[in-house]
Amino acid sequence: MTYMTTVTELLQPVEVDLENLLLDLRNLIGAGHPILQAAAEHLFSAGGKRIRPGIVLLISRALLLDTELSVKHRKLAQITEMIHTASLVHDDVVDDASTRRGVPTVHNTFDNRVAVLAGDFLFAQASWHLANLNNLEVVKLLSKVIMDLAEGEIKQGLYKFDPSQTLNTYLKKSYCKTASLMANSCKAAGVLSLINEHEVNSLYHFGKQLGLAFQVVDDILDFTSDDKQLGKPAFSDLASGYLTAPALFALEENNLLKSLINREFNQPGDLEQALDIVKSSNAIKNSRQLAENFAKESSEAIHWLPESPSQKALLKLPEYVLSRLY
Repeated sequence: MTYMTTVTELLQPVEVDLENLLLDLRNLIGAGHPILQAAAEHLFSAGGKRIRPGIVLLISRALLLDTELSVKHRKLAQITEMIHTASLVHDDVVDDASTRRGVPTVHNTFDNRVAVLAGDFLFAQASWHLANLNNLEVVKLLSKVIMDLAEGEIKQGLYKFDPSQTLNTYLKKSYCKTASLMANSCKAAGVLSLINEHEVNSLYHFGKQLGLAFQVVDDILDFTSDDKQLGKPAFSDLASGYLTAPALFALEENNLLKSLINREFNQPGDLEQALDIVKSSNAIKNSRQLAENFAKESSEAIHWLPESPSQKALLKLPEYVLSRLY
């Protein structure tokens, strides 16, 4: 398997579109309150990879081929990035994270109140622009994403330090938190391009499996990378009681892990022991296999797209997601 080196290379076919998107977003958000503007500006300058709007633009270009992108396709990409950014602001407050992509988080720079309001502000703006697309099906798809994001956060909180949860519970939560936005924004790009229902559904499947692969890879990296690579403290998921794929696979092999989790790592050395259990089991290997299966299903879903630079980039995306592991 040949792996792409960077996201920038991958998003090359829509590079100009993404630059315009960022300019437009700055202008849209700049019309608001100075503090909210500062909070939002702080996020958009935090060097995100823009993968989500990039995917929407790549799909739009792959479907429209030589036709210019419509204003609605461009707006959809903006809305996708707004929803994603809003969810990150709220995530950081809930997780009390001090950095995001190596930059201090909004609530650390301002305070919790401003961060919550900044997230709400972005969600509200996204909803407003969504309504202005005047496409009821697209409104339904992306409104569902906003519901899923909230549900994912709630589920994550409910299952803290709960070793009885299943892999299925974890995948449902991962769908809500990560894959729903990718799946539904891919589908929405298809709806705006007026393609048939079968093709629209396969775009949804592409985004969903890609999002799940992305989340599983992220969860593996939490165990295998250091703080600098992650842009946040390593092992933070497990320490916070969030049981992801590697922990759940390790639980199947070792009962001791269950008692460590049940007592919430409250004894000295508990967390270190838990990490050793995960690392010495087949958990990482099994999680990799899970991510590889999702990535494979993701690229298989879009083999019908006509050949173009955007289509090639989309087919390489699942490979890129896996390449973060190596």
